[in-house]
Amino acid sequence: MVESIVEKYGTRNPIKIANEMGIQIIYEPLGMINGYFTTMCRHRQIHINSELDERRMFFTAAHELGHAILHPHENTPFLKSTLLSVNKLEKEANLFAVKLMISDDDLEIYNENTIQQLSCIYGLPAELIELRKNGRFRFKK
Repeated sequence: MVESIVEKYGTRNPIKIANEMGIQIIYEPLGMINGYFTTMCRHRQIHINSELDERRMFFTAAHELGHAILHPHENTPFLKSTLLSVNKLEKEANLFAVKLMISDDDLEIYNENTIQQLSCIYGLPAELIELRKNGRFRFKK
């Protein structure tokens, strides 16, 4: 699904894709919440915490775009925003986001790099890099 969206919109930039899809992006201070997605009267909005750094904003935009595409009828503000959630909707949005941010070609280019090295390159937690490489989370005991 991610690759067909990238092909359709000609970009991996979640903000550009959201704009093309008619999804409004609102930057606002949200305290401890990174962002959330809402639909009201068929008007879709992605809210992003304006106090995040650029990399975290980009990931949050990709994550919330995942909600908009995968869970279009679910409002997500009730879900605490965490990169490593165990909630099914959140995990699906995380997987969508990392697949959008890291292409298969990128994985091939960086094939010899460790999870930790890729974590530094992309500015994402190692668990999300592992999710992208393996398509699933590995939980620590």
